[in-house]
Formats: sequence, C-alpha cells, structure tokens
Amino acid sequence: RPSRASLPHLSVMASLRAVRAQLSARTAVYMRAFATKSPVVSTLQGKIQALAAQKTPQFTKLRKELGDKPIGQVTVGACIGGARGMKCLLSETSLLDPMEGIRYRGRTLEECMQQLPKAPGGKVGLPEASFWLLLTNEIPTEADVRALSEELHRRSTVPQHVIEMIDKMPKDMHPMTQLAMAMLALQPGSSFGNAYRSGTLAKSKYWEHTLEDALTLVAQMPIVCARIFRNVFFNGQHIPSDPSLDWAGNYAQMLGINDTEAFKEVTRLYLMLHADHEGGNVSAHTTHLVGSALSDAYYSFAAGVCGLAGPLHGLANQECLRWLKETHSALGGKEPTVEILTQYAKDTLAAGKVIPGFGHGVLRKTDPRYTIQREFAAAHFPDDPLFKLASVCFEAIPPVLQATGKVKNPWPNVDALSGTCMQHYGLNQEDYYTVIFAVSRSLGCMANLVWSRIMGLPIERPKSETLDSLEALAGKQ
Repeated sequence: RPSRASLPHLSVMASLRAVRAQLSARTAVYMRAFATKSPVVSTLQGKIQALAAQKTPQFTKLRKELGDKPIGQVTVGACIGGARGMKCLLSETSLLDPMEGIRYRGRTLEECMQQLPKAPGGKVGLPEASFWLLLTNEIPTEADVRALSEELHRRSTVPQHVIEMIDKMPKDMHPMTQLAMAMLALQPGSSFGNAYRSGTLAKSKYWEHTLEDALTLVAQMPIVCARIFRNVFFNGQHIPSDPSLDWAGNYAQMLGINDTEAFKEVTRLYLMLHADHEGGNVSAHTTHLVGSALSDAYYSFAAGVCGLAGPLHGLANQECLRWLKETHSALGGKEPTVEILTQYAKDTLAAGKVIPGFGHGVLRKTDPRYTIQREFAAAHFPDDPLFKLASVCFEAIPPVLQATGKVKNPWPNVDALSGTCMQHYGLNQEDYYTVIFAVSRSLGCMANLVWSRIMGLPIERPKSETLDSLEALAGKQ
C-alpha cells in the first residue's frame, strides 16, 4: 500500500500550495514596490489625473446625454468588409485625419518633431517624449524626459528565467514569435495582474496599476527585443544596456550593427513615427480588445504583437524593401528614371502583382510619416541607391495607380521608405523589422490601455450576423 506522501493527488496539492505561496510572496513584493513610487511616476500620475478630471464632464455628457445619437450608418458592406471606417471605437491618444495624417493628442507629427525634446545634438523628437505626450496631453520638458528615461532604465530588468527562455528558443523561430512568448513569460510580473488576484484592488485603482505595467513593459521591450536580435543573427553575442543613453538610443546601441549617432537618430525617428495610429489598426485594437476583458498589459500586448506579425499589418515594411531590391536588380544597373519606373509599374500591375508601399486605408494624401523619413534620408544619405530608386517611385507610381481608377489613395505610405532607412545603416535582417515596429507600437498601445482603464471602458462585445440573417436584415430596409 503506498504511503500518503506518495499518492499522486497529494503531490499535486503540495505543488499547488507551493505555487500559491510563490504568488502570494510575489504579490507582496509588487504591492510594496507600488507603494514606493519614484517622483517621475508621481508626476505622471498627477498629470494624468488632472487631464482625466478635465475630460470627465465630456465623457459623462457623451455617455448620458448623447449616448443614443447616431454618428454613422452600419452597412452590409461594412459588416462583411472588416468594419473599415466605421466609427465605433474610443481612443484618446491619437486621431487619424485623412488629409493631415496621424495627430498625437491633437498635434501633427511635424509639430511633434519640432516640439518634443531631443537627444543632445539631435533633431528627432524622442519617442519616450511622445509616450509622455500620449499619456498626459503635455509636451514634456527636457528634465521630464531625463527623469522618464532614468525610470525606464530602472524598470528594464528582465527576470533571469525569461532571459534563459529567450536564449533557448530556436534561432529559426521567427523573432515575432519569440517576442510574443517573451511577453507572456513576463506576465507573472504584472502589477495589475498580481493586485487583481489579491482580491483587494478597487476599480478606481485599476489605471494606476496599469500605468505601472505600461512603464515596465515599455522599459523591458528594448532589452527583450535586442536580445532576440543578437541571439538570432549574432550567435548570442550581446551588448549590454547603457543607462546613460535615452530609451531609443540605447536600443539602437544594443542592436550592435552600427554605433554611429546617425543610426541612433534614425531609430529614434522610426520609433517616434510608429508609436501610435489611433485605435482601429490591428495591433492597437487587439491590445485594447484583450485588455477590455481586464487582461493585464502583458497578456494584452502579447495579443497585439501576434496581430502585428500578420502580413497585412506589420510585415508591410519588409515587403516594400524586398520589392525595391527586386526592382533595383531588375533594372540591371540602369539609372532609375520616371519613364523607366512608369513602364515597370504598368508591367507589374498588368502581371496581376501589387506594388507595396502605396495607398492607405484612411489617408487620402502622402503619408506624413513618409515625408518626414524622406526628408531625413535626403539629409543623411541622398546618394543611397535604394533611396534614389524610392524617390523616383514617388514621382512615377502614383500617376500609374491613379490611371487604374481603382485606387482611392495612390500616394506612398510610411512603409515605402522605413525599411530603406534601416538597411542603409546595416540593419538588413528583414525578418526583424516587425519587432522594431512592436517596440515603437508598445508606446501607443500602453498609453491607450491606461486611458481605457481611466475611462472605465467596458468589455467589447459587438453583435455578429450570419449570411442569412444579414440578408434578412438588408431586406427589411
């Protein structure tokens, strides 16, 4: 007869008790850490609370007095067409204008470039400064950004078990898969998750713990993503974090492919321009949707990363770079001209192929993000062969697309040039480009999640229809 200690169910019970004890201890640690805020976190909380107080009357009026007012029409086409353009989401951090492009808290990207603090000697608005802006609706001072950068460095430690897991992943596993797994591995450290499981977390405090998670996740992203890069492409030879550098500059440094200030600047530029793009794109909406179930920041952003990995969303920039490279090769050394590229574009379309990097689901003019990158490239590497080719494409391709009569926006979007900018400085590992996108998008997704908690937005639950019920509904109109 086996002893009680050897019975399998008792062994499992003992393991469960050990796990509960570990969770309780971890919760106590995070609650103590939460109680001892740094000055910059207290400042952020105060500014966010002040802005929330300003917005509360507007939110209350919209919910109570205007809740039944129509703001659009749901059509059958919208239902089966991905809800494109339907006004049915709330996102405070940014708004996409068809003619002006994205606005961060009402400011165009050109204004952000001018107004946001910059690295010493730099001309690019720091992405961590845009994070402050998205959270608070205020342009931070240089002192604010320095304090935020120090706070992000302080929070950037990645637990050893997560480091070991990343290091053991197969090198042929896509970097985005590794990133999604790393986000889930970091989830046990969630301030919100641990506080919620403690059973003592008041709803009024949800946003504060979400802000804690947002800051920590953003801080950990460069460490995790640089480690994945060096494991996959440089045989695990890592470059240590430098706390004297800004958030984006340190990320560029850890990638280790170019130690120039120009590469740090183009990295800052990329991360600032891609930080947010209102709430309806796949990565932002997925993060919000999962978060609406009160999933913490790590669960939510892991889902957003999976959405970003899709070829129709985050992979577009590497597809544009590949197309430029193929086009450059097809020219066989000829100098690109408008005439040559016009014919090449016509032949491409006639063959049933797509020209990537042109058009946008909302914009109806050239993407301002493209324009800003074009200005950077013209100032730093005007003679780069791929940039010269991209510049000719800018002149040649839109008229060809317009002539088809099928394209609402024939102008280039941000993806038409972002890969070219990166490859110029030696970052030519195309499978990694979407990871850089994820580092940037963590800023907007986390700021938006904090504000979703402040506003107390409910769980998303739209109504779906079948083909038969949709046809019946349409027949009643």
